[in-house]
Amino acid sequence: MSVPVHPAGAAPARPIRVLAAKVGLDGHDRGIKVIARALRDAGMEVIYSGLFRLPEEVAGMAVDEDVDVVAISILSGAHNTLVPDVLDHLRRLGAGDLPVVVGGTIPSEDAEHLRRQGVRQVFGPGTDLSTIVDSIRELARARAAGA
Repeated sequence: MSVPVHPAGAAPARPIRVLAAKVGLDGHDRGIKVIARALRDAGMEVIYSGLFRLPEEVAGMAVDEDVDVVAISILSGAHNTLVPDVLDHLRRLGAGDLPVVVGGTIPSEDAEHLRRQGVRQVFGPGTDLSTIVDSIRELARARAAGA
């Protein structure tokens, strides 16, 4: 059950909660830690999954932690396999409306494929941190508003 986050014109009910997740055998976590810190500095509550998580683990954590957005960082090249699997597990858990964003070195044609699968945003290398923070904030607000 999701709690309203920043309804229009009202004080926030609680901080936006984000699951920062690493999926698969990708052992590079410097980028996700930078993003997690930027989100935290922006007032969000960030739960970091740790490395080497299975898609079903990420989906289960997202539901258990009642997050507003799932942010996946992936550099292994397995994004077209692992990210849709996370989305499928979220749907099975009744959390198909949970916004998922993905960051990493993802070719533009693969980014489009991920969007068609249900990913809300794909951030490539060099994306400004404020762009990521603003996007996650907007996705959480839209979800809380039922959009």
